Amino acid sequence: DYVVVKMIPDNRLPPRHLHSVHTGKTFAIIKWESPYDSPDQDMLYAVAVKDLVRKTDKIYKVKTRNSTVEYTIKKLEPGGKYHVIVQLGNMSKESSMKISTVPLSAPDALKIITENDHILLFWKSLALKESNFNESRGYEIHMFDSLMNITAYLGNTTENFFKVSNLKIGHNYSFTVQARCLYSGQMCGEPATLLYDELGTGEDSSASTTGRSTDVAAIVVPVLFLLLVTLGIGFVVLYMRHRRLQNSFTAFANSHYSSRLGSAIFSSGDDLGDEDDEAPMITGFSDDVPMVIA
Repeated sequence: DYVVVKMIPDNRLPPRHLHSVHTGKTFAIIKWESPYDSPDQDMLYAVAVKDLVRKTDKIYKVKTRNSTVEYTIKKLEPGGKYHVIVQLGNMSKESSMKISTVPLSAPDALKIITENDHILLFWKSLALKESNFNESRGYEIHMFDSLMNITAYLGNTTENFFKVSNLKIGHNYSFTVQARCLYSGQMCGEPATLLYDELGTGEDSSASTTGRSTDVAAIVVPVLFLLLVTLGIGFVVLYMRHRRLQNSFTAFANSHYSSRLGSAIFSSGDDLGDEDDEAPMITGFSDDVPMVIA
């Protein structure tokens, strides 16, 4: 015996497993599941987006019968903070989460030019790679004195350069340039950092490690190449000497080859000494000299 029981859907339950799938500079993709499995009718959701920086609210409506719902929240601001609430249209229990959008990128190619009594900071316009950035927003510059262990706000500018004066001799400084912060410093761009030592030379901290690696590679690679070339030349010389010795020996062996014996015949060397050269040659026998036969 068995019995079939069908549960009555409870529309007062909150959406399940609300989470963020992907967050960009101006959008966020969120995902959740229906309050119960396999809805048999369209369900109306209310998605409330609260801007925690601007203190504004927006509500979007999503109607679907799917058990899993994916929704893209658009028209967000880079570096913003938001509180997202999802619930059924009948104002049932809610699910919520907080998301933060990706801030604007750091300015590229931050460099220092040293003058007599001041320095100039230069960087590329952020509008070249950020379509959401307007030059009228400007940049703000900070300085950190490592000797005094203090950070100072130097000001802001809408230009791509900034003049810094009154630097103290013997102090090391770090400069940061970023898109100007909005709403009491709550929405800022990523900072580009530059180190400046007491000798007046600037070094981009983001590229210092890469620069050192490049310098080491510039030294090591030619040395290894020269070693390989030297080894290659050495092998060629040894090979040529080996071939020359082999050819000389082959010619020498062929000149002493006896076809009758089927092998090469070489002198032992005992009869090739200097004594043979000093021994007098026998030219003949005189008739008046007796021959003695032992």
